[in-house]
Amino acid sequence: MKKNLITVVILALVVVNLVLTAILTISIVPETQKANELITKVCSAIDLDLRAGDTAGSLAIKVENMVDYAVNAGETMTINLADSGDGNLHYAVLGVSLSLDSTNEDFAKFGDGAGNLDTYDNVISDTIKTEVAKHTIEDMRNDEESVKEDILEALQTLFQSSFVVRVNFSSATYQ
Repeated sequence: MKKNLITVVILALVVVNLVLTAILTISIVPETQKANELITKVCSAIDLDLRAGDTAGSLAIKVENMVDYAVNAGETMTINLADSGDGNLHYAVLGVSLSLDSTNEDFAKFGDGAGNLDTYDNVISDTIKTEVAKHTIEDMRNDEESVKEDILEALQTLFQSSFVVRVNFSSATYQ
């Protein structure tokens, strides 16, 4: 008799365990799916931010898909630099070229299809001068890459596109 009673109690506990497991599964699975969707959305947003934030962008583009455009027909630009606090006026003489992504849909929209941005040359030159003028001679000498990044971000904002993937200084003299 005691064996039957213990068997019945064990059977009842197994059934209760089974019911509780089913309830737990039913209540947790939808929440888990919602959490997975949220995690997926966050990961895709981070991935987009990483791609959008990579203003250099040239890492993702093959060299054969890049077209070089010499700003101002390859002529140098003389740009006054920000005051460095030493009492002297400083300037930069820069020859600037842009690397353009020929696979980007805006490449043909803004140029002639061959990377010629002559119609925008004055606006591009002005944007470059504005960005460079924000920096001191120390910035230009010690952190030229940061200046190039600032120019690149300004140009991408100007065109509202990322077909400009890199800014190059073909020549740079700081005085």
